[in-house]
This record gives sequence, structure tokens and C-alpha cells, in this order.
Amino acid sequence: MPIPLPSDILHDLRFGALDVAACSRLGAGPRLRTENQDNLLLVDHDGNAVWLHGQVPVRRRLSGWPRGHARLAVLDGMGGHGHGREAAEAVVAGLLAVPPCTDAAVLAQRLDTLHADLQRHFADARFDDGPRPGTTLTMLELPAGADPLLYHVGDSRLYEITRARVAPLTVDHVPATALAMAGQLQEAQWWQQVHGEHRPQVSQAFILGNAFADPMRLQDPLFELTPQRLPAWLAHLPDRRALRLVPGASYLLATDGLWSCSDPYGWAAQWPQLLAGRADAATMLGALLAAYNAHPAAFFYPDNVSAILLRTPDGGGRDETALPLA
Repeated sequence: MPIPLPSDILHDLRFGALDVAACSRLGAGPRLRTENQDNLLLVDHDGNAVWLHGQVPVRRRLSGWPRGHARLAVLDGMGGHGHGREAAEAVVAGLLAVPPCTDAAVLAQRLDTLHADLQRHFADARFDDGPRPGTTLTMLELPAGADPLLYHVGDSRLYEITRARVAPLTVDHVPATALAMAGQLQEAQWWQQVHGEHRPQVSQAFILGNAFADPMRLQDPLFELTPQRLPAWLAHLPDRRALRLVPGASYLLATDGLWSCSDPYGWAAQWPQLLAGRADAATMLGALLAAYNAHPAAFFYPDNVSAILLRTPDGGGRDETALPLA
């Protein structure tokens, strides 16, 4: 059974010109996980926050939250290392305490500090089934009247979906990316391994640390994928940056359960058509999840699925490069 959000798809928060909907589920088909180790966080323009705790939605009004500011995040707790749900919950609790940010460098500094604080928090715990827990974190900070700020760790993703195409706006923190940065994997090979195949292995996660700097040793700090570190064909997709939202486009933050399947390329290619002509974000996300559920049971690998879909208002045919969010 899905972990219930209101009507299964959450869409009653206020984001001004943006239309936003979200959902978190155990997965699809008969091979469901026993626990939802994903999480998500939505904070709307009025400071109303929704997240999961103990797999149950929690709501709270954040005191002092500036009107018109918003925050969206998806997290995939690393269950293979044990205590993945708890790790994702700990990060969400930390995000609730992080003040609203209007500068990408300040946001990155605060989240790096949260990463280090949570490493110390989990340092005394004993994990018999592997190293300390970890979680992905793909987050959009949405200051009023300014471009969104992206902060990304792990292999959850942010996609941009238009009528004509779907394009990832993040780079997965996986072994193939480490090989590409070392010049050992070319562009076509990277795209095939990362976006055309199912390879559930990460090289970096929040709390867990990184294996980018030294593949033979897990290190505490996070390893930011900057334009200088990435190969030229990925240099436009650094982990921490301001984004320009295209009028009339949709943006999907999601954990990897949404594309962990036998044909990721073919499945993602269906998204523009599935979203086209839908009245609102909740209907669009519902259509996407209905198509996900309609696939044969063997098509998707067992995994949790969490997604936040936001749709920007149409620009009325104007060639706009940035969308004011106030």
C-alpha cells in the first residue's frame, strides 16, 4: 500500500505562481519494500511544512518563515546500509532548522555544516550490517522573486520536462561519474550506464560521505561536483547552482525508484506525452504514477518512489529566460 499523503498526492500548499504536487510510495507491483526509506520536504510560501516521520506525513507551520520563500527536497535513505529511513528523517529535521537562504554559497555552507553535524550525531551508533547510514538529497531553495537554488547529493534527480523533451538537470553521484571525471569513460558510455541501465550504487551520500576523492576509501566530507571537476559535456550541471525556470515547463524532483527499471530511457521518454494537456500538477503527477503502476510487475525493480512535481506558468509565447517567482 502507498504511504498515504492527502488523497495520496499532496497538492494543497501555496506556492504562488508555481503549481506543486508531491507523493511518496513504497513502490509498485507485488514486490514492495517492507519500509519506505524515502522522505520529502515541502515548505510553502506561508511557511507550512510537510514531511514524513515514521512513514507518516507530518505538518507544521514554521515560525518566522518569510512570505514568498519556499523549499522542496526529496531524499532516498540508503537502506542497504541499514537505518536509511532514520538518516533521511534526520536530514529533514535538520533542513527544518536551516534558515531560508537567498545565496547559493550560503545554502551550500549551511548544508555542508548539517552533513558534518549529522556525521557526529551518528558516530556513536553501531551498524552491524555496514557503514554509517546515508541518504540522497536533491533540493530546491526558492527565494521570493529570484532564481531557485539547487543543492544535490547522491543519485536522486531533478528533471526539466517540456512538451518536446525531458532533460536531467543533475549529475548522479555514481561510479560511472567518477570514471568520467578521471577520463576513463566517454560521453556516450556515461549516458548509457547512468541513464540507460539500472545500476543501484552510489559514490556519495549525505551523512555517509564520499568515495570520489579516493575510490578505495570512504571519506567524511562531501565532494562537490564543480564545472572544473566534471567533464566538459557535464560541466553545465554542477551540484550547487542557481537555476532558470522555463515558463510552461515542469520540473520533477524524484528518488531513483521512479526510473529503476529495465528500460529507463524508454520510460523517461514517455513523460512529456504523459504530462501534456493535464490541468494541474496533481493531475500530471497522478498520470505519471498511473503509468508507473500500469507497467508489468517485472519492469520496475522493487524500490520506494518519492516525487515532487512543479509546473511553471506559461510565458504567453514570450522568449523568457528567467521566471520571477514572487
